[in-house]
Amino acid sequence: MPTTDTGGSSVRRDAETTKAAILRAARHFLARQPHADITLKAVAERAGVSPPLILKYFGNKDTLFTQVMSFETDASALLDTPLDDLGRHMVRQVLVSQTQQGADPLLRIVFAPLHGDRGDILRDNFRTQVTARLAARLSGPDAGLRAELALGTLLGLGVMFGIARGTRLRATDIETIVERYAPAVQAQLTP
Repeated sequence: MPTTDTGGSSVRRDAETTKAAILRAARHFLARQPHADITLKAVAERAGVSPPLILKYFGNKDTLFTQVMSFETDASALLDTPLDDLGRHMVRQVLVSQTQQGADPLLRIVFAPLHGDRGDILRDNFRTQVTARLAARLSGPDAGLRAELALGTLLGLGVMFGIARGTRLRATDIETIVERYAPAVQAQLTP
């Protein structure tokens, strides 16, 4: 690990990269199996780190998964753009996140039923951190309904791209998909 930077930024950057890899690995498992069946050993192996390193950064499994079940960071990346371009931005964000980062900003909500009581936490977080935040940005009638419809449309794309792995969809350039799909999302965002 590089430590030549006297300000410690190289070490910190490596720590941040490691934390991101751990969170990505935990998300991977959260989208595939019940929380109770996920082990820190499996998360560590997928992230390419040792289990004690997960404990160093997150303390325990519950703290790690509290962060994984939060949508705060993803909601900011997904929703923080001007409203008139939000549909395009959201569609692009879902596709780029899956292709370049290996994680969808929203898709883990689809797996809430796998997680028992923790699924309720996931649902509550999604409603408050994503749906309510989007609805608060919308003007006009039925903002809450329109936010849910826009997110439902976006989740459908995420499922088809990331879970069903639609071959034609995955073979198509991201900007082409954005051009075709974003108007359906944007239609719900503007009254």
